[in-house]
Amino acid sequence: MKYLLLALCFLPLALPAQPATGLRVLSYNIRNAKGMDNQTDYVRIAGVIKSANAELVALQELDSVTQRSKGIDVLQILAESTGMTGTYASAIDYSGGKYGVGILSKQKPLSVQRIPLPGKEEKRVLLAVAFEQYVFFCTHLSLTEADRISAAAIIDSVAAGYQKPIILAGDMNAAPESGFFKQLSAEWQLVSGTAFTFPAPQPDRCIDYILLRKPHHWVPVQKMVLDEPLASDHRPVLVELSARPKQ
Repeated sequence: MKYLLLALCFLPLALPAQPATGLRVLSYNIRNAKGMDNQTDYVRIAGVIKSANAELVALQELDSVTQRSKGIDVLQILAESTGMTGTYASAIDYSGGKYGVGILSKQKPLSVQRIPLPGKEEKRVLLAVAFEQYVFFCTHLSLTEADRISAAAIIDSVAAGYQKPIILAGDMNAAPESGFFKQLSAEWQLVSGTAFTFPAPQPDRCIDYILLRKPHHWVPVQKMVLDEPLASDHRPVLVELSARPKQ
């Protein structure tokens, strides 16, 4: 499968009457495929992704042709292994290549945006990918709360430019009771729950989430943190959405 290079384009489109009848969404910080056994294993990560059978996958901590990854484009490998389309957004230059986030999708995107986000310890990024019936946001936010709150305002501003249902997924580096989530709560509904996701062997906090922008036509019918303690230092979060019946 051809790897989809990032194109900086943005096309607002009309809101559909109903989204797809069912949609599975996965968010996974893969730590560049380095597991808790210190083995970098792309096949193992691809297996976790395939087992979720999701139409949309938000991935964080992805190298692109770095020395650390021995020149491998990690997202391209995962796209080919899963039979999905990969879309990448770099956050920083790193080790001779790039480091950032990515999206795997069963559909090919209609348009893509890369939006820089603040981060005192390292710069962050929002990847916004539009499809026919919805838009998918992926991000990995700062370790600093002030940066996350500033990022929330930027994310809301970008979302306001779309006339479609929007899904936001990623490693937010924030607790559910944080100021970041208080700011998001007016415009977004948390649908992935607050089950612990990190650290993977024995999780003791939730920092990985999936949210829907209000208003939307979906009902979350299933949410879970996958029982995967080895492949990364985070556990993957999966949500299944169903279209709300017409009134």
